[in-house]
Amino acid sequence: MKQIKLKLGEGGQIIIPPEFLQILGLEVGDTIILRLEDGKIRIFAPQKAIRKAQELVREYLPEGRSLSDELIAERRLED
Repeated sequence: MKQIKLKLGEGGQIIIPPEFLQILGLEVGDTIILRLEDGKIRIFAPQKAIRKAQELVREYLPEGRSLSDELIAERRLED
């Protein structure tokens, strides 16, 4: 685990070191997700959050089942 000590800037701003941005796959201007969890702040890229959600859902789906295909089929039946 990498850890650094930062000082809060004007208005509570922090500067994320370039090394951390690179590890997260982030660039200046990207959108990030900031989560307050058990008294800790977690920062992550939306792409990572999407992948994590997909992994969680995949655990409960039978092999070969596609929720997106099922949703598309349901929408077509509604037309």
